[in-house]
Amino acid sequence: MKLYYSPGSCALSPHIVLCEAGLPHSALKVDLKTKKVEDGSDYLAINPKGYVPTLQLDDGQMLTEGPAIVQYLADKAPGSNLAPANGTMERYRLQEWLNFISTELHKQFSNFFNPVCSDEMKEATKKRLAGRYAYIGEKLAGHDYLTGKTFTAADAYLFVTLRWAQKFEVPLPANVQAYFDRVIGRPNVQEALKVQGLA
Repeated sequence: MKLYYSPGSCALSPHIVLCEAGLPHSALKVDLKTKKVEDGSDYLAINPKGYVPTLQLDDGQMLTEGPAIVQYLADKAPGSNLAPANGTMERYRLQEWLNFISTELHKQFSNFFNPVCSDEMKEATKKRLAGRYAYIGEKLAGHDYLTGKTFTAADAYLFVTLRWAQKFEVPLPANVQAYFDRVIGRPNVQEALKVQGLA
């Protein structure tokens, strides 16, 4: 499999999942401004949406959208426990987290990257995100990870948004910061960070 990524983007989440699952893969860096892959190819020919991640499967199919990709990868390595079995309530809880992270956290950060976004809007976004992370702090009480004691694909995704939260100085509850420290200490997280030049 091939993962198309831009360093530090949301594509870090499936990269972590690939490493945690122990699935053989290569990672190709994409310049999102020029839409060129590091091998010189046209990224828009690979993913017309123009953003990352994209996962090229072994049969040549392309899969896009991070939450879909991480579930696909988790299902390819069921022994990794990165996602509960399909059809179980635990799987729906994982999907609940993936959707929350995608809509209530990830999407909010686009305001910080938008050059026409006012400082007032950025401050309002920061306050909204602080409230969302406070909610996560409540849910993490007594848990090592989002769904309990086991690291899942949702934790890989949350970790990416927490890197951004620190960059943009979004306040985090103490237990969410401790969670971040726990996740960044995982060897497979370090491996993905190293490949992307972020370690």
